[in-house]
Amino acid sequence: MRTTLGYMAKQVLKRDHVVVRFAGDSGDGMQLTGDRFTSQSAVFGNDVATLPDYPAEIRAPAGTLAGVSAFQVHIADADIFSPGDKPDVLVAMNPAALLANLKDLPHGATLIVDTDEFTQRNLTKAGWHNDPLNDDSLAAYHLHGLPLTTMTRDAVAESGVSKKEADRAKNMFALGLLSWLYSRPTETTEDFIRTKFAKKPEILDANLRAFKAGWNYGETTEDFAVRYEVDPAHTLPPGTYRNISGNVALSYGLIAAAKRANLPLFLGSYPITPASDILHTLSGLKRFGVMTVQAEDEIAAVGAALGASYGGAIGLTTTSGPGLALKSETIGLGVALELPLIIVDVQRGGPSTGLPTKTEQADLLQAMFGRNGESPVALVAPQSPSDCFAAAVEAVRIATKYRTPVILLSDGYIANGSEPWRIPNADDLPDLSVEFATGPNGTDAEGAPAFLPFLRDPETLARPWAPPGVAGLEHRIGGIEKADGTGAISYDPDNHDRMVRLRQAKIDGIAHDIPPLAVDDPSGVADVLVLGWGSTYGPITQSVRACRARGLKVAQAHLRHLNPFPANTGEVLSSYRKVLLPEMNLGQLALVLRGRYLVDIVSYNQVRGMPFNGGELEAAIEDVVHSVDV
Repeated sequence: MRTTLGYMAKQVLKRDHVVVRFAGDSGDGMQLTGDRFTSQSAVFGNDVATLPDYPAEIRAPAGTLAGVSAFQVHIADADIFSPGDKPDVLVAMNPAALLANLKDLPHGATLIVDTDEFTQRNLTKAGWHNDPLNDDSLAAYHLHGLPLTTMTRDAVAESGVSKKEADRAKNMFALGLLSWLYSRPTETTEDFIRTKFAKKPEILDANLRAFKAGWNYGETTEDFAVRYEVDPAHTLPPGTYRNISGNVALSYGLIAAAKRANLPLFLGSYPITPASDILHTLSGLKRFGVMTVQAEDEIAAVGAALGASYGGAIGLTTTSGPGLALKSETIGLGVALELPLIIVDVQRGGPSTGLPTKTEQADLLQAMFGRNGESPVALVAPQSPSDCFAAAVEAVRIATKYRTPVILLSDGYIANGSEPWRIPNADDLPDLSVEFATGPNGTDAEGAPAFLPFLRDPETLARPWAPPGVAGLEHRIGGIEKADGTGAISYDPDNHDRMVRLRQAKIDGIAHDIPPLAVDDPSGVADVLVLGWGSTYGPITQSVRACRARGLKVAQAHLRHLNPFPANTGEVLSSYRKVLLPEMNLGQLALVLRGRYLVDIVSYNQVRGMPFNGGELEAAIEDVVHSVDV
C-alpha cells in the first residue's frame, strides 16, 4: 500500500506505555530534547514521569563517560508512578552515551545512534575496544544507525548558520524523528523554538528545519516500517493540567500559600544544586509579592530569611545537604525565637560535596536532630513532583500557625523530575490568614496592661507574632533562653526545663492537626506493610501494584509528615507482621521508628544516587511476603 505521495504507508501499533531515553554529551541538548518530548506528551494527554540525569561538571570533557547527559521519560495511557526501570528506546548521540547506557537497555529494545560520531578517536575516548556498530555486540537490539550529524547539516544548509550551530541542531532532528515514531503533536515544540530563538532568526530557522527534517525522515525512510501510538490517559481526573517539575511546583506552592496568608514571601538563598531552580523561578515572579535575595553564603541567606519572618513576612531559604549543615545555628535561633521559617532542603548525594546532581534521602536525621540542644522543628516531605505544591502549602500552614521553623525535605529526583499537575482552584486552598499581635495581651508584675511575647495560645502553644514597629509591642529577641511569658532573659533551671518542654510539646501537638496515616490494603488481610517517605512513593507504588497483580497481599502507607508523625503511626505499624521500609539511605527513618514505636522494621536501602529500580524493589517485597508465609 502506498500513499498519494508515493511513500509506503507505515504500520501503526498501539502501546499502553513507552520509556524513551535521550543520551549524549552535556552540550548535545539532551535535557532540552527530553523536556520537549515530555511537554509534547503532556499536552497530548499522556501521563508522564521523567528522570533527568546529568553530570555535576558544567562541561565535562566531550566524548567521555564523565560527560554523558541523559533524560528518560515514561509516557502512558494510564496512571504511572515512575520514569521506568529500563528504556524501550535509547537515542545515543555518541559512543560514550551508548556505553554509559547500554547496560540498562533490555534485549529487543530500539537503539538509535549517530553513526557520524563513531570515529576511532571517539570510540577510544569513550573506552570501546571495537566499533560496536561493526560487530555483533548490538545484535540483541533493533539497531538504527543514522548519520544524524550529516543529515542535520544537510537539512539546515540554507539557514546560513555556522557548522558549529548546525551540529548543535541535531538534537532537534532526533526529537523530530522520535516525535514521528510515537505520534507526538509537534505544534508546541515548533512554538517553543520560535519563542526561544525569536531574536536569532538564523538559529530559529535551523532548529525548525532540523526538527521537521527528523519528522520527515521517519515518514519517508524504509528503515522505520512501524510507528506507535500511546493514547491519552483517560484515568486522570478531569481538570486543567500542565507538566511541572518539582522545583517549579514547590515555588508555585509557596507563592500560593503566601497569597492565602496575605503575607509577602521573602527568599534568602545561596545557589546550590539541585535547589537553585527555586531561586531562579521565584526571582521571575516578583509581581506576586515575592522578594528574592541571592546572599553571599548559606548563613547569610538563612539569617535574612529569619529576619524577614521577624518583620512579618514568610521567611524562606532553600538549600541542599551541605547548606543545611551551615544553616543549623540560625535554624536553632528560629526555634528559640519561635518564629515561622521555611527551610527547603533538596537532598542530594553526600557527604560533603558528594554527588551534586544525584538524588538521596540521607538528610533526614540531620533535619530532625542536626542542631545543638533540644531544637525540635516540623518536617514535611513531598512524594512526587506535582505533590511539591501541596507540600509547600502545608509547610507554610504549619509554620505560620505554630510559629516554628519547618524543613521541607525534597530531593533531586522529584525536584528535577516532572509529571502532569492538575491546577487547583485557588478558592479550594486552605485559608492561612494570620493575626498579628496588636496590643497588650496580659499584665505585668504590677497589674498594668503589658505585652507578653511568650504568652501562648492554649490550643497550639504558639506565641504571638509581633512584627517590629508597633508601639507597645517592644520585646527582647535573641538566642539566650527566654522567661516563659515575659520573654526576659532567664538562666533559671526550672524555666529552661519548662521552655524546652513547651517547645517540644508545641511540635508534638501538630500530630493532632494533620491527617492520620492512611493505609492502602485492598485485600484487608495483608501481613506485610510497605512504608515509604518522600520520593520513594512512585517506585513503591509501582512495585506494590505489580506484586498485587501477581496475587501477593501487600499493604502500602506513605508518610508526608516526619516530625511529628501522624498520631496513629504506631497503631498502623504494629498491625502488620512485617514492615518493609525502602529508603535511599542506610536506614535513617527505620532507626527512628524502631526507637519510637519498638517495631522491627525491615530496611531495604540503596544509595546509588538514583531512584529505586521497580523490578528490584518488587523482588524485595516478594521476599518479605514469602518470609512471613514460612
